[in-house]
Amino acid sequence: MLSKLDNLEDKYNQLTELLSLPETISDQQKYQKIAKAHADLTEIVSAYRQYKSVCSQLAEVQELLGEEHDQEFQALLESELEELKTAQTELEDALKILLLPKDPNDDKSVIMEIRAGTGGEEAALFANDLFRMYSRFAEEQGWKIDIMDSHYTDIGGIKELIFVIDGQGVYSKLKYESGVHRVQRIPTTESGGRIHTSAATVAVLPEAEDVEVNIDPAEIRVDVYCSSGPGGQSVNTTQSAVRITHLPTGLVVTCQDEKSQHKNKAKALRVLRARLKEMLEEEKNAEYAGTRKNQVGSGDRSERIRTYNFPQGRVTDHRINLTLHKLDIILQGQLKEIIEALVAHDQAERLKQVE
Repeated sequence: MLSKLDNLEDKYNQLTELLSLPETISDQQKYQKIAKAHADLTEIVSAYRQYKSVCSQLAEVQELLGEEHDQEFQALLESELEELKTAQTELEDALKILLLPKDPNDDKSVIMEIRAGTGGEEAALFANDLFRMYSRFAEEQGWKIDIMDSHYTDIGGIKELIFVIDGQGVYSKLKYESGVHRVQRIPTTESGGRIHTSAATVAVLPEAEDVEVNIDPAEIRVDVYCSSGPGGQSVNTTQSAVRITHLPTGLVVTCQDEKSQHKNKAKALRVLRARLKEMLEEEKNAEYAGTRKNQVGSGDRSERIRTYNFPQGRVTDHRINLTLHKLDIILQGQLKEIIEALVAHDQAERLKQVE
């Protein structure tokens, strides 16, 4: 591990030098590439330097202990030694995590899809609750939400909603949200006071760049039609809604939330690119499926990941057996505790595989 860290520190030093060269500064594209590589290494190199400093201090204190005969001073040195050993262990653990292979999608924005599942109108209302939860979490993080396509019920539930969350590191925090979310509560339409169980599915797709997924214009069919949902006077009068069919795969994406046909087409292509990326990665990672099951979850939309129980005011994440009696604040977008627990579990499982 130490030799690998030494190599990373050498690379970091080289990149630091390159950033100060006039020829690098004058080439903006080259500068940005080097600056990103430098930034990617900053956290691990900083932790490694801290680790080396602690190891150096540890050696000094141990040497002093061997030479010191004053009992009071020895006690002070032994106390400092224990503190340094604890710091050393903590930094070693942190470095092991930082050395784990990084998910190349972690820094990306995401396209999220929420669909009402079993439970009729109640499932659609719950889907809307989930969208509100993610919207508030995104707002806290300083991320931007852009709705791509939406289908609502008459009383404000969501049949289907597709939206983009733009920001730094969105996928790293939200990738564990894919799957079936289950709700247990008494619907407002229930006169007998019985608890119903409903569900909504969530998909989180990392946004694909043009260089990752190239869509051949000859392989898509674009249909335009009149919008059918909320949208003002132009609804049902202007052919602004767009449906794109990817002929080789049969994937179909619709977008009607903008009044401009061109904007809807651009948004639909964005969603199509993300779905194609997901399809390609699923094929590529088929052999990896066995190990993924040992981690937080496969991200499969058919997998029940979480239950929101209103009568008991609790949220349970079934993948890591985490139960929090904080339903109200979680639905207000306070997802940090759940996300951190999922990340920690995932890291622990991945560490087991490399040890």
